[in-house]
Amino acid sequence: MVARAVVIAAPASGSGKTTIATGLMGALRSAERSVAPFKVGPDYIDPGYHAVAAGRPGRNLDAVLCGPERIAPLYRHGAAGCDVAVVEGVMGLFDGRITADETAGVGAVGIGSTADVAAALHAPVVLVVDARGHSQSLAAVLAGFCAFRSDVAVAGVILNRVSSPRHERVLRAAAAHAGLEVLGAVPSAEAIAVPERHLGLIPAVERAAAAVDAEGAMTELVAAHVDVRRVADLAARVPDGRAWDPAAEVSIVAVRPVVALAGGPAFSFGYAEHEELLTAAGADVRRFDPLVDELPPGATAAILPGGFPEMFAAQLSANTALRAQIRALVDGGGVVHAECAGLLYLARELDGVEMAAAVPASAAFTPRLTLGYRDAVALGDSFLHRAGERVTGHEFHRTEVVRDRGAADGAAGPAWGWRTDAGQTVTDGFAGPHVHASYLHTHPAGNPTSVERLVRAAG
Repeated sequence: MVARAVVIAAPASGSGKTTIATGLMGALRSAERSVAPFKVGPDYIDPGYHAVAAGRPGRNLDAVLCGPERIAPLYRHGAAGCDVAVVEGVMGLFDGRITADETAGVGAVGIGSTADVAAALHAPVVLVVDARGHSQSLAAVLAGFCAFRSDVAVAGVILNRVSSPRHERVLRAAAAHAGLEVLGAVPSAEAIAVPERHLGLIPAVERAAAAVDAEGAMTELVAAHVDVRRVADLAARVPDGRAWDPAAEVSIVAVRPVVALAGGPAFSFGYAEHEELLTAAGADVRRFDPLVDELPPGATAAILPGGFPEMFAAQLSANTALRAQIRALVDGGGVVHAECAGLLYLARELDGVEMAAAVPASAAFTPRLTLGYRDAVALGDSFLHRAGERVTGHEFHRTEVVRDRGAADGAAGPAWGWRTDAGQTVTDGFAGPHVHASYLHTHPAGNPTSVERLVRAAG
């Protein structure tokens, strides 16, 4: 059995999708429905709150990182055995990666958008509209969203941050004029706003009990003001087809190496499919928290995913045993794969605080946000990639890494190169026989060969 799907989208970012989607997941679970939670795009933070609400891992559906052909198979894999799936969109409904349209001289309609995912799943869309500032003209907004793409069905609207009963009546009349069913009218609830910092919401793993309380408040809000049963009834059956199978993506390595996978508050950015692929390739995956743990016994590989090491630099530095173990792993023939936060941890220092010193660089927090998809090419051979191989990844950080002056590339030259929209060439990271560290986040389901190669190198 594969869950029927409904997509929670919005006209624009900041409309309250996460609150409504998370609350809907929690309300459905409270009604004893098994819920499969999904998020469109490369977001790592919202799925953490989804997991709290649904009681199962939040998963991403990213047509840019994984390829549009994998969206439905990944959905079937993640939604197997559930009653209903709630897919939270990204940005506005039709917003995606902006590609140059040379014939028109402007940016084309974004690819990998929420609309693209909804169309791939044949799933209806429920629009969450921030009602502040809206009146009768909402009818035109809704009519435009309904008519914009014939392969995307907008099935209803949830009015969010409604200011008064009169305001609600006016908005309901506007929705009726556009031919859309109103599935809920939610008042402003600033008391349950989740704290934010430089990259968005503070991850649920950092907030523990507070995240559970926030999810509970979202669930109560949605249950009180949204017709949850009606939303579930609108969910549509995804067409039959194959489900993504990690065992079909990789070959099993004869030796069963211990692969240490970092997690915890400082390294919370990851994909559920990563561990599934590692296990399918024959790895004995052991989780560890670099804030307090040492490497698991017998580990011949370590994976350091993205996260917020800049918020925990002192604690990471204080774990001197692990820092020494990571250096020894690189020097002694093991392999270390690090993305973004992992790159910062492998540097000699982060904001002047000592790190693992496994790559010749220093890192520092900056006020500048670096964000976007990158079409990258591997600049040299490593245990993960062969020179010339191409991947699409994603950058998301406010830090800068600077190679130590006079440091030779040695066995770890730059990992990636790509061109900016302005035509400039950018190089990123470090790659060699025993370390691969860069800012680029990749999705393992889009690059399963690299996962198999890591397991082989660890064996």
